[in-house]
Amino acid sequence: MSLRLALPAEAGPAALSFKDSNGKASPLKLIKGTVGLKKKDRGFCGNRTYCSAATQPPPAWPGRAVLEDGKKKTWDGPKPISVVGSTGSIGTQTLDIVAENPDKFRVVALAAGSNVTLLADQVKTFKPQLVAVRNESLFDELKEALADADYKPEIIPGEKGVIEVARHPDAVTVVTGIVGCAGLKPTVAAIEAGKDIALANKETLIAGGPFVLPLARKHKVKILPADSEHSAIFQCIQGLPEGALRRIVLTASGGAFRDWPVAKLKQVKVADALKHPNWNMGKKITVDSATLFNKGLEVIEAHYLFGAEYDNIEIVIHPQSIIHSMVETQDSSVLAQLGWPDMRLPILYTMSWPDRIYCSEITWPRLDLCKLGSLTFKAPDNVKYPSMDLAYAAGRAGGTMTGVLSAANEKAVEMFIDEQISYLDIFKVVEITCDKHRKELVVEPSLEEIIHYDLWARDFAAKLQPSSLSPVAA
Repeated sequence: MSLRLALPAEAGPAALSFKDSNGKASPLKLIKGTVGLKKKDRGFCGNRTYCSAATQPPPAWPGRAVLEDGKKKTWDGPKPISVVGSTGSIGTQTLDIVAENPDKFRVVALAAGSNVTLLADQVKTFKPQLVAVRNESLFDELKEALADADYKPEIIPGEKGVIEVARHPDAVTVVTGIVGCAGLKPTVAAIEAGKDIALANKETLIAGGPFVLPLARKHKVKILPADSEHSAIFQCIQGLPEGALRRIVLTASGGAFRDWPVAKLKQVKVADALKHPNWNMGKKITVDSATLFNKGLEVIEAHYLFGAEYDNIEIVIHPQSIIHSMVETQDSSVLAQLGWPDMRLPILYTMSWPDRIYCSEITWPRLDLCKLGSLTFKAPDNVKYPSMDLAYAAGRAGGTMTGVLSAANEKAVEMFIDEQISYLDIFKVVEITCDKHRKELVVEPSLEEIIHYDLWARDFAAKLQPSSLSPVAA
C-alpha cells in the first residue's frame, strides 16, 4: 500500500532527507512534486520508511521532562483540578482518584456531554463551583436533577460552558477526557488561561499539534500525557539530560488478529475484530487495536510530545501488555515502565507530577514479576498492519494530514462496525481520503482549519462506496 503526499511548500529538496538505518539513500518514488512512501527497510523491530521534513512545531517535551527552576506551588490545600468529559471513561477514573485522595486533589469544575444523571451524582459528591453540560437541551434536566441537592453550583450550558470549565480561574490542571475535535477548543482555552493539561484527548495533538504546541510554549504550560504508552515514555525520560533520548519504542498488544495469517483477514467479521485477546474495551478502540491504527496514531502523538524524529519511533508487539513503552538513550541503555494495565496510573501521574502519591495495595495491585513469568516481543507485520505505513507517511507530511488520517479512520471504523464496508476496506478508506487531501494540505494550520479538515475527512470518507475502494495506484 502506498500513500502519496504533497511536500510542504517550505520544504524544498534541502529540507528533506531520505535514508535507511545505515544512512544510505532509500529508493522512494517521487510523483509530480509528491512523495510516495512505501515500506522499504527493516528497522530495529519492524519495517519502516524514512522521510523527514524540516518544518515541525516544537515538541511539548523535547526529549526530557524538567520542572523549571523557580516554579512553585500556587495553591493551598488539595490541588484544584477541572475535568472536561467527567462522565466518560477518563473522567470517571479521574474522579475515582480524587475520591481516594481527597487530601491531594479537589474538583473545582466539571463538564459532561449528555449523561445528566451521572453528572448530577458527581456534582453532589465533589461539589464543584462550576458545571457544564454540552448538550444545551439538557440544561433544565440537570437543574431539576440538582433541585434537592444541598449544594448548588453555577451551571453554564453548551460549548461555552465547557470552555469556561476548562479555563476556570482556580484550576491548576485540566483533565481533558472529552472525545474528538470537540475537545480542541476547551483545551486551547485552558492553555491560553495558563493551565497545565492532563491530556487524554488524542485530537489535541494528532489533529491540533501544529497549532497547540506553539501555543503551549507561548503560555508556558505543560502537556502531560494521560494514556499509558505516552505516560510510560514520559516517566522514563525523567531526569535525562538534554539530547539524551535516542529512540522511542511503543508497545502494542497486537489486537484481535495478532496470531491470524494475513490471508485470513479477508474473512474478518465485526465480531472477530471485537474479540480483543487481553481485555474488554469500547468498539472503536478495540477495532483500532486490531488494525493497529491506535499505535500509528500514538506514533504521531509521541513525535509531537517528545520531539523524536519518526525514524526514531518504533512499534513492537508485546502480547502481555505489561511494558507500556520504552526509551533508548544515546549510550544504548533501554528504560521501560512496567505495570498492570490500569488507566488510573497514568491519569494519577499527570495529576500529581512531579510528585508520586502512595497507593493502597487493595485498589492498586502491585506488579509481581515472578507470578507473571515471562514477557515476549515480536516485530509487527506491515502487510497485516498497513496502518503503520499510512500513519508514518501522514506524520511526516505533517500539518492537517494527521488530523485527516485520524478522522478518516474514525469514520471508516464506524462504517465497518455498521457493516457498510469490509475490514480491509478500513485501510483503503483512510488511504484514499489522505491521498485526496494532499493537494489541500496546510502545513501550519489555524484552529479553524484543523476543525474544517477534520469534518471534511469524515464527510469524504462517508461518501466512499465499496465499489470505489481500490488502492491508490502505485
